[in-house]
Amino acid sequence: MGISNVITLLGGVALFLFGMSLMGDGLKKVAGSKLEIVLYKLSGTPLRGMLLGAGVTAIIQSSSATSVMVVGFVNSGMMKVRQAIAVIMGAIVGTSITGWIICLSYVEGSGNLVSLLSTSSISGIVAIIGIVLRMFSKKQSRRHVGDILLGFAVLMFGMQSMSGAVAPLKDSPAFIRFMTAFSNPLLGILVGAVFTAILQSASAAVGILQALSVTGAIGFAEGFPILLGISIGAAVPVLLSALGARTDGRRTAWAYLVIQTLGAIFCATVYYVADAIFDFPIKHMVMNPFNIAAVNTIYRVICAVVLLPFIGTIEKILNTLIKESNEEREANADFDRLDERFLKHPALAVEQCRMTIDAMARKAHENINDAMLLLYDYKEELAKKVEQDEDLVDRYEDKIGTYLMKLNQSELSPSQNERVSEYLHTLSDFERISDHAMNIRQVAQEKHEKKITFSESGDHEINVLTSAVSEILDLSFSAFIEEDLERAYKVEPLEELIDVLCDELKLRHIDRLQKGICSLQIGFVFNDLLTNFERVADHCSNIAVAMIELNKDEFKTHDYIINLKELRSHNFDKFYAQYAEKYKV
Repeated sequence: MGISNVITLLGGVALFLFGMSLMGDGLKKVAGSKLEIVLYKLSGTPLRGMLLGAGVTAIIQSSSATSVMVVGFVNSGMMKVRQAIAVIMGAIVGTSITGWIICLSYVEGSGNLVSLLSTSSISGIVAIIGIVLRMFSKKQSRRHVGDILLGFAVLMFGMQSMSGAVAPLKDSPAFIRFMTAFSNPLLGILVGAVFTAILQSASAAVGILQALSVTGAIGFAEGFPILLGISIGAAVPVLLSALGARTDGRRTAWAYLVIQTLGAIFCATVYYVADAIFDFPIKHMVMNPFNIAAVNTIYRVICAVVLLPFIGTIEKILNTLIKESNEEREANADFDRLDERFLKHPALAVEQCRMTIDAMARKAHENINDAMLLLYDYKEELAKKVEQDEDLVDRYEDKIGTYLMKLNQSELSPSQNERVSEYLHTLSDFERISDHAMNIRQVAQEKHEKKITFSESGDHEINVLTSAVSEILDLSFSAFIEEDLERAYKVEPLEELIDVLCDELKLRHIDRLQKGICSLQIGFVFNDLLTNFERVADHCSNIAVAMIELNKDEFKTHDYIINLKELRSHNFDKFYAQYAEKYKV
């Protein structure tokens, strides 16, 4: 096998992978978001979930894509881990369809009918139809169908190139000895797993194994353990997709690896023990592309059928492997308070909401404080925590908001209605404050990575503004959690001062730019901080105003703020003067 064969082989692999990608992308675009909706809605029972996972994967030609989709569903709370395990089992079966499609590239013959089914004929016909649809169709859906057909044609041509490149190896004693070494099950599994982890595609690994099988050097004894390893190595892209996901999302990603590993252990144990007893002649069978496709499918079906009744056990294994963090455990305990059975008892439901939204407020407050710390001492670990806590606050908003809407449909007393209204109005403000924590984190990261330092005066101004924002956060959050109206009345004067401070600091910064003291790059970071601080103060004001207005049995925030500023009621001038003195720049 010369250098030209190696280049042809690598070129064939490249075309094969590109064809698979093009075909898979086209299939997903033709299906649109319908597959995701179907996957989400129709995975109620284990059997249905498995069949659905197999069907979707057969369509999009990628178990990894299906599994990554499911990880996303679980991570967002749309699907349970138990449901996801069944879908992943189906995806593992569905991905074996690609092996049968690849077999078409090995159909050859001289007869009229058979010659029409040869690789060159099929590839040519499909490519012609595909390019016509791709270039001349006005409808986007037909253009996507053209992509599918072109991807299929490229895939077939890649397989033909690989098979042609490795054909000389059938006469190579060194290659035959090399392939025979894989009859050691552990070595075969390891090689298959590592090879697939590098390619990040089980279908591609099986396709390359099918191409090598045309040399006649791969027997069942060598091919079977490699197929077991391929199934395990396919878990790598799914595991990578769960980086940064919450606990249930990571458990779902690990489900792919656990299922494949348990399946490989079961099938390998049964086969090799039975072979030791009965000495199966099948181990001497020379594998070809069709045999490989059949063994791959049978193995995956057996794994799914055997493991389907043990979904609960697999879930327990995942729970043991991936532990919940203390924060997630506390959050889940908070979510457990929102029991739908309490909806029949509104007083209890309102109190449960109160406790849960207080927990959300504390988490949002902690998150914005952490983000502001990053401005002075950027640490990657704390930055990651801000991102994770933002995701947690989003979950709080989703859970509480859904529960409040259900509670709002119950028969509530006037005071309960008032509470539910207050919670609905303030819920989004807590969430938005946490969003601004993420924005401030990004500003801090940019400041750290680009080694940006403010001028002495700019640094002093940011310190003063940060202190003012910290105080308005403390005031508004403690007022809400402790239901302290006196503190709530102090929020609006401070918010007014922060607005004035931000306007003044922008003018001062422009002056520094004109004098050449600050650069434009520093200016972007400085202005981003001012914008986020100003909006955080606005949301703090919304929280306080909601408390005050709903306490008066009305909700007219705009009128209240205008009256407060114009009439200078509730000691507005007094508090404003105190803050102005405290936060001089």
